[in-house]
Amino acid sequence: MEVTTTEAKIKAAAQKVFLEKGFSGARMQDIADKAGINKALLHYYYRSKDKLFDIIFMESFQKIIPKINLIAQSDAPLFEKIEKFVGEYIVAINADPMVPLFVLHELTRHPEKFIQKVFSATDGGPKVGKLVAQIQEEAEKGNIRPIHPATLLMNIMSLCIFPYIGKPMFQMVLSIDDKQFSTLLAQRKTEVSAFVINALRL
Repeated sequence: MEVTTTEAKIKAAAQKVFLEKGFSGARMQDIADKAGINKALLHYYYRSKDKLFDIIFMESFQKIIPKINLIAQSDAPLFEKIEKFVGEYIVAINADPMVPLFVLHELTRHPEKFIQKVFSATDGGPKVGKLVAQIQEEAEKGNIRPIHPATLLMNIMSLCIFPYIGKPMFQMVLSIDDKQFSTLLAQRKTEVSAFVINALRL
């Protein structure tokens, strides 16, 4: 039981340190201090900062991807899928706000290696084939305005993710604190899906 408790403390501390200082600025000593353990014990569990970083955020993807796949592969109407997709994604990122920064960091460093790790850790990664076909079908039937499925998915992902990446900039430009920013993000669960759906209507 002690092992699980110590590992959980380390992971929670590491998430906070990575979020506060970024990967490059974080040190193993910072994580050990935040977890309330000595550095030797931290190295016993996780030999390097890279290894700890990988484990924490691969676990995050293992939580997010299955939920997204469940929505994408369902038989729900397209607009309902968009609402659920946006809602689940924003809730997941709110719980793990470091994920977008992690993705950006890893795609910059080792894009192919990162993608391979995500696909391996999540049983093949995102499965959006059925959703892509549904978007094409709805456009062909004239139910939505013509749009390439990739463009629609990129628009949705960008609207969901970028506010977390640009948080410091938004807060400075808009002169808002953490509480105000969190309120704005909570509202985006409905506002983003409404924006996307309205853009698709004829």
